[in-house]
This record gives sequence, structure tokens and C-alpha cells, in this order.
Amino acid sequence: MNTGDSPASPCGAFEAVDASQVVLFDFDGVLVRGDTFYLFMRDRYARAWWRRLAAVLVLPWLVLQWPFSRRRALRTLVHVGLWGLDEQGYREAAGRFGASLARRPGQFCRDGLRQLRRHLADGHRVLVVTGCEAHLTRTVLEELGLGGIPVVASSLRPGWLGMRTGRHNVGREKVRSLTELAVSGCAVAYSDSSMDIPMLKLAEGPVLVNASPSTCKRVERALGKSVDRVEWY
Repeated sequence: MNTGDSPASPCGAFEAVDASQVVLFDFDGVLVRGDTFYLFMRDRYARAWWRRLAAVLVLPWLVLQWPFSRRRALRTLVHVGLWGLDEQGYREAAGRFGASLARRPGQFCRDGLRQLRRHLADGHRVLVVTGCEAHLTRTVLEELGLGGIPVVASSLRPGWLGMRTGRHNVGREKVRSLTELAVSGCAVAYSDSSMDIPMLKLAEGPVLVNASPSTCKRVERALGKSVDRVEWY
């Protein structure tokens, strides 16, 4: 977000290392159950009746946009959910939500967190590469005792009514963000989604987490090789 956190600027200084030492983790669906930013937005709407009213008022426009641009419709809902928040206000709201999320039982994948810590113990350079917003992702990781891990994530930017969506770090955008950090390959990449095929192509050992059979087939077809599959709980 334009709060000094570029989506391609991880927390802390990034030092170039051998690709064989780099490990990439997706966030939602791999370390966290569900979509973290969606949960944050849902909480925002639940806490204020006027946001829900505003969403109803723009509903006709959303219905018209949905068949042509789902992304535009979803961005509108995000903008409504962030009305009234400046940069500092967003940080505070995201911080409170991240802290509360970290205390929810069953919200996190213990197997995934355990594997991440193993890579850290082995001296690997671990990065969390996610479509979730950067500050929210870092807040959650800090609450889990993983605040030192570099995060490559989506961004927000200030608008005249509140914070607005910026760069969305998904699909090929993840590879672009990593390229800006001089990361062109890695030893292992963990994901649960075929949307991460571009990122998985960077890995010597791509791993699919809790992926459906159709997702596994789609990824293996795109990569032209078999992919390790794990079930994490």
C-alpha cells in the first residue's frame, strides 16, 4: 500500500541469496484458512450499518458490472468498506483485526506453520507471497511470532473518500513482484491454487496444499511435470 510499503517491498531488507535457499509460501489457504482480506472486509461491514446500506445503494451498479468485470465490482465493495479510513486509520483497523484473527481457534494451518518454521530452522530464505494486503498480512504473522519474514503482497493507496485498492499481487503479478526483488527461482513454492501457476513455475519443487484433484491436474498440465501434494490441517 502507499504507506511506505510497496507490494514488491518485503518487510525488512531483502538480501539476494542462491535460489536453492529460497522458499515461497502462499498465505491464504496455505497458512491461514480462508481469505484474510475478505474476512477483514466482512468484519468491517458487520460493524457499521451505514456500510451495509451503502452497499445496497450501489447494488444495481454492481449487478450491471458483474458480467463484464467482477474485479471492478469487488473493488467497489472494498472501497465502500474502506470509506473514511486514511492511511493511519487503516493500519489501526487492520492491526486490531489481525490481532483478533490470530486468536481464533482453528483459523490457522498448524502443519503449514510448522513446515515454515522448519525451513527457517534449516536456514532457508522464506518469503510469504500473497494476494492479501501487505500490512494486514504482516500483522497476522507478527501475532504468530513470524514478524521477521519478508512479505510480498497487495497494496492500497489513499483516495479522497478513504483507502482504495492498488496493486493486486495475484497470478503473474506475484512473479513480477518477485522479479523486482531479483528472485527468479526458488527451491520450493507452496500454494493451494492454480492461480499461482506462474509462481509455481519458478520452483524446483512446487507443492500443492489441500488442492482438489482438478486443481492438481490443471497445475501439472501447465508445469509439464508431477507436483508434490500435501494435506495440511
